[in-house]
Amino acid sequence: MPRKRSCSTTSAIFATLILFLFSVPAKAASADISKFPFGCPVREGYVNVTGGKVWYEIVGQGDAIPLITLHGGPGFTHDYLEPLGVLCRERPVVFYDQLGAGKSDRPHDKSLWRVERFVRELAELRSALGLKRAHIVGHSWGTVLLTDYALTQPQGVVSLIFSDPLCSYPEWSKDAAMYRKELPAATRATLDRHEASGYTDCPEYQGAVLQYYKLHVCRLPIWPDSLERSFAGHNDEVYVTMQGTNEFTCTGNLKDWDRTARLKEIKTPALFIAGRLGSETSTRATALCHNALPGSEMVIFEKSSHMPIYEEPDNTSRWCVISSSERSIVRQPH
Repeated sequence: MPRKRSCSTTSAIFATLILFLFSVPAKAASADISKFPFGCPVREGYVNVTGGKVWYEIVGQGDAIPLITLHGGPGFTHDYLEPLGVLCRERPVVFYDQLGAGKSDRPHDKSLWRVERFVRELAELRSALGLKRAHIVGHSWGTVLLTDYALTQPQGVVSLIFSDPLCSYPEWSKDAAMYRKELPAATRATLDRHEASGYTDCPEYQGAVLQYYKLHVCRLPIWPDSLERSFAGHNDEVYVTMQGTNEFTCTGNLKDWDRTARLKEIKTPALFIAGRLGSETSTRATALCHNALPGSEMVIFEKSSHMPIYEEPDNTSRWCVISSSERSIVRQPH
């Protein structure tokens, strides 16, 4: 059963993080998210990391502890996480395109596309930007990166949010296989036919994959521009090397990645969140991760799939605290 932490054992820092990620943005979240960067100053540049240069953008300059964002993929871009930029009114929000995608360098070297190199990249980014203390939020593949980074026991990380997470690719593959079986028969036939012939770049195949995305990634009838930009800016070489040719079966170098047994080594306060409606990382898989990390919290978005940040922005304030008795702790300055 999911564990709930009592008021006395919930840290002020973690409670404050929950407030800022799920309460402060409530009004802004209901507004047009195209208003990024929400009237905040923006600083951008490049950092040298192992393998090339990584582009970063820091939105806001408040005194509160910065938030570092880790986008999904692998091989996608930061753009779809832009709604988190509304937090810039309270704290700096750090976005970056992981090496190989977006505005960062795109070296053609498949040896670079490994989890451990991305972990090193995050450490190099923090060092270069002087982020001695930070909250970190990872989404989807970003939670894989966040997990392995947290397992290095980095100094100064005060809290972690695992958004639509996976702690085991074999478990993730079980969900993907289940979701695929639930697709219409004609869609499954299109996928099977093209995969058997190797024509996975064919528009017909991609159209069938889009039907899967519309059910299990983002259910909005019209996708936000920032989400479209992440798809447009992705690097297929990174994705295929690490994930494989499609979302349904992991055949890349991540296929055996599983940290379920090691999550208990993470001592930083942590929160797991996921969508109820057939998210690519199901509530079952999210609970598996949550239960493997003692003291962690879990929140489920009842009307979302893989993108609660877009699918349920007006309901985020419901999860600003763990219990009403903690409200005074949440509102304490830090």
